[in-house]
Amino acid sequence: MTRHPSFGIFLALFGALAITPDTLLMRWSGMGGAEMVAWRGLLMGSALLAAWVIVRRGHLRDDLRGTLTGAGLIVMLGQAAGATLFATGIAVAPVPVVLFAVATVPVFAAVLSRLLLGEAAHWSIWVAIVAVLAGIGLAVFGGPAGRVDGSPLLGAAAGLGVAMSLALGFVTIRRNTRLAILPAVGAGALLAGLIALVRVGPEALAHGQIWAIVIAGGLVLPLSFFSLSMASRYTHASNVSLLMLLETILGPIWVWAGTGAAPTRAMLAGGAVVITTLALYLWQAGNRQARAARAGGPLRSSSR
Repeated sequence: MTRHPSFGIFLALFGALAITPDTLLMRWSGMGGAEMVAWRGLLMGSALLAAWVIVRRGHLRDDLRGTLTGAGLIVMLGQAAGATLFATGIAVAPVPVVLFAVATVPVFAAVLSRLLLGEAAHWSIWVAIVAVLAGIGLAVFGGPAGRVDGSPLLGAAAGLGVAMSLALGFVTIRRNTRLAILPAVGAGALLAGLIALVRVGPEALAHGQIWAIVIAGGLVLPLSFFSLSMASRYTHASNVSLLMLLETILGPIWVWAGTGAAPTRAMLAGGAVVITTLALYLWQAGNRQARAARAGGPLRSSSR
């Protein structure tokens, strides 16, 4: 079936918008980091694995054999680490700082592509690294002490850890094109949930606003994941990455509107530096890839 040329863009836009209320729902849940990891991991992992069984029911054995490899384990562990760090960061730090740091996924992916895949790194990636680190530093250290909810430094560290984990997973999937994504990511999310469940115990999951975390882990995450993953088949990865910056912009606004936790001026300024830098970097990388495709030559660098 032929798809409209804009199908991938609109699918990515839907997925990017669907995930924007995630952090607000996490804050509304009133849960600690470990409790959120348990709920989100168990719900998202179960949903993705159920979808895998339904969609790939005739190829489960082949998919499972490919998942139980070094590459599959890297993706699983990266997903588990990212899920744990993200929920922990949201629980202990201002939401904008965490999201600004997570937005650096394309930068980490480009660096890891250079280190692991031997792809040439364009000079723009190094400029982007300096600029985004400066922006995150401004968001973390630029405001007066004692006027923010939580620790910006811990939030930045957790967000950068999430970005690195996700980037490692993306590069591994790119290097191993036959790796089944759904079982690897689903198992990673489930692993994070199970580890957190063992840490806190089942009784801890009854605390807080359960409805909020169920919507986040059982609906928002699987729906946005499916949409963004499918979009990458119909449009370029740089387009998907650029649209995912909407969460960095709209996520703090959702939290501000829903909880009254307004970002500081330093956070807004630092976020503007990060978002602008990443948008320019992805736009420039997309132009390079388009020129290389028209010329029919090899691409010397990548935005992923």
